[in-house]
Amino acid sequence: MQKILVTGGAGYIGSHTVLELANAGYTPIIVDNFSNSEERVLQGLAQILGHVVVCHKVDCTDAAALQEVFSQEGDIAGVIHFAAFKAVGESVAEPLKYYQNNMAGLVTLLQVMEANKVQNLVFSSSCTVYGVPEKLPVTEETPTQKANSPYGNTKKIDEEILQDIAASGNYGIKTIALRYFNPIGAHESALIGELPLGVPNNLVPFITQTAAGIRESLTVFGTDYDTPDGSNVRDYVHVVDLAKAHVTAIQRLEKPASVAFEVFNIGTGQGSSVLDVVKAFEKASGKPFNYKIGPRRAGDVPAIYADVTKATQELGFKTSLSLEESLASSWKWQQQLMK
Repeated sequence: MQKILVTGGAGYIGSHTVLELANAGYTPIIVDNFSNSEERVLQGLAQILGHVVVCHKVDCTDAAALQEVFSQEGDIAGVIHFAAFKAVGESVAEPLKYYQNNMAGLVTLLQVMEANKVQNLVFSSSCTVYGVPEKLPVTEETPTQKANSPYGNTKKIDEEILQDIAASGNYGIKTIALRYFNPIGAHESALIGELPLGVPNNLVPFITQTAAGIRESLTVFGTDYDTPDGSNVRDYVHVVDLAKAHVTAIQRLEKPASVAFEVFNIGTGQGSSVLDVVKAFEKASGKPFNYKIGPRRAGDVPAIYADVTKATQELGFKTSLSLEESLASSWKWQQQLMK
């Protein structure tokens, strides 16, 4: 079975992708420094799969440590690169932390891949590269713009690095960048899910923690945007669907005719507002909960959702799980955490 290195593989999206790789017949190898994840995730993966997943506790900015992983593991068929800081608000407050980690981590990984003649890379990108789009939905041809946050800018610059490498023709590395929209939900087993350390940066963990009584209320950041109900609109995609997209991308890269650099939007193609999500959660969980209206949050884009035509037609990928199914699985995961 081919080995796929998964950086940040103990994280939220990474851990679900590890499962889907294993289900597809690959041998996932996790690289994670656990700066924004917990080692108990490995126990959940082992319970679901029936065996332990190999994990190296390594920081991707450490070239020597990363090289040691490649040397130990031997024949690696490809890499999926998740390892990055990702909190929009924190990036506005601490931009240097984000530029150092998110860009140095990618460059170091690419150098080690080249040295070990590993060619296939799936890069975890983001719809933040589109900035505040002039037209919705966004396609892969929508111009990237000045990012609304340093986090978004690191994704934009990382994509430019990957494009430059592809254009040079000197490195032998082929990349598919997946521009995610908003991942939510959890594995059906409720053994792995989104595990924010401290105060959540994402909407759904805040909703589930509020419903569970951990937090007093949810703050909706702004209801004066130019959207149907005034709250932010996003494209919420089930994390299991998103994980499957990575497997499809790796399979595409393995084909001899694959090109040096491609991008695909990964979303549902449907926009939902924050207040839509609140209502859908109440329906999925049967639990009403408190929320209040607050001021806009720095770095937030008013509305963005995907045109997924290219992913459907060229990548052969389409999401299958609904917003309510995603929220029901998130609630089941929160209840499991409370036990």
